[in-house]
Amino acid sequence: MANVVRAALVQATWTGDTESMVAKHEEHAREAARQGAKIIGFQEVFNAPYFCQVQEPEHYGWAEPVPDGPTVRRMQELARETGMVIVVPVFEVEQSGFYYNTAAVIDADGTFLGKYRKHHIPQVKGFWEKYYFKPGNVGWPVFDTAVGKVGVYICYDRHFPEGWRQLGLNGAQLVYNPSATSRGLSAYLWQLEQPAAAVANEYFVAAINRVGQEPYGDNDFYGTSYFVDPRGQFVGEVAGDKSEELVVRDLDFDLIEEVRQQWAFYRDRRPDAYEGLVQP
Repeated sequence: MANVVRAALVQATWTGDTESMVAKHEEHAREAARQGAKIIGFQEVFNAPYFCQVQEPEHYGWAEPVPDGPTVRRMQELARETGMVIVVPVFEVEQSGFYYNTAAVIDADGTFLGKYRKHHIPQVKGFWEKYYFKPGNVGWPVFDTAVGKVGVYICYDRHFPEGWRQLGLNGAQLVYNPSATSRGLSAYLWQLEQPAAAVANEYFVAAINRVGQEPYGDNDFYGTSYFVDPRGQFVGEVAGDKSEELVVRDLDFDLIEEVRQQWAFYRDRRPDAYEGLVQP
């Protein structure tokens, strides 16, 4: 029997407040569950606007503890209700002065499995993230979930191949990449980098982007979220670039082993020759 996982993602428009944003995602999750999905992931800091378009201390107010904050606890209840694994990206405060761009991973029974903290923090016009976030310090965990081995890489991380590879070495079958990326210099990379990462590392990738414009800047988030398989092929249609969308797709995890046997990239790695890659 094929090892098929029905997976979902949400690209969403900002509603104006956290309560309605979280409620909207809960309804998307319930609809995904009605369609048979067993895992769902949301966009970067899904319960807030993309406030990093500006540098203002008021926006530290969006941060909450992980896993003991209200949003992650609510998502644990949602996971228990729907029987789905949920990838929950939020703004995390660990203690005073320690803030991270984080994604919690919750198993289908509501168990908090752990978190990933974004490693690579941009500081360019419209993406002033160093003002808010410390670099991630929990490595590249892969979580053993009810649907398989799931990893997370967040937005700007996608430009750096090292983390993609470490997630593969750690056993990932599916990697969610929640993002907030706008039209401009790197828009054409959106349908290039994640398929390339899926091929190089021979796993599935869920690429999620926000959609629409928000109050704190001119960034035009262009959606076009998708799933891509280990051959670099889109699984079904790519989402549109103008409106909110729930994407549900069937991922055949048996393809991972098939591709790894055929292309054998992991066999032919040369870690003995890569020392220079990690020299400053």
